[in-house]
Amino acid sequence: MMFLKLPREQKEQMISEIQQYFYKERGEEIGHLAAENMLDFFMKHAGPILYNQAISDARRLVADRMASIEDDLYALEKR
Repeated sequence: MMFLKLPREQKEQMISEIQQYFYKERGEEIGHLAAENMLDFFMKHAGPILYNQAISDARRLVADRMASIEDDLYALEKR
């Protein structure tokens, strides 16, 4: 199973954002470890779903672009 590995500074930023969210939205302060565990949970469970959706979107974009290129190439053909 794929598990996304974030650069340390990006992971720390996300942990900080989770802590800020809990404070602003719920009036709760959560520690660094709790926020890190929550991030790890979502990366493990939501990460693959989001990754697969991004791949699907990219696949569709590439297919659309290839069809457009193919149309352009047909238009260049001599009769």
